[in-house]
Amino acid sequence: MKKIKRLLTDKCGSSFPLIVAVTLALTLIFSGISEYFRLMIIAQGVRDAMQDAVISAVNDNYDDVYHSVREGYSGAYQPMAGDFEESLDYGDIYEQIDSILGLSSRGGYHEKRTSGGKLEFKIWNLEVDMYNAPFASGDRSAERFKVDSTIMLEVPVSFGTKLLPPMQIRIKTSAGYTPKF
Repeated sequence: MKKIKRLLTDKCGSSFPLIVAVTLALTLIFSGISEYFRLMIIAQGVRDAMQDAVISAVNDNYDDVYHSVREGYSGAYQPMAGDFEESLDYGDIYEQIDSILGLSSRGGYHEKRTSGGKLEFKIWNLEVDMYNAPFASGDRSAERFKVDSTIMLEVPVSFGTKLLPPMQIRIKTSAGYTPKF
């Protein structure tokens, strides 16, 4: 410790390599932290866009979820020839996500590219599960109309691109109807 203190206070220039090494180490740490935040911001933006698209799909089902012909709350059913038939509208969640994030479809993937043509991120493998509430279920929170969805996200890492693989994560969202009355 005394030797490092002596090198830092020495005026003959011998501390120059140490200062360069510390500066490079701090730059490397700052770059790594910046890349981590970039990845987290992209993942959060995709999750928020997917949540908006799923909520839009849930809203597309509003007219069937609590149909005025029957008593009590129930799932998405339509009156059909004296009985009720399940009626679900999945909408186009990919189209909603594409319009929110400005994505383009290419080879089975939905991609976002920079103005220079470099891949920023891509999504694929959208899975949407709609859980219809049982007929005339009342107001039980476990038996409401609900939509669960998952999608795969891949973001190329721009820090040490030759050494680090791209970040791949599965993003899950959920939305449902909650009656007000």
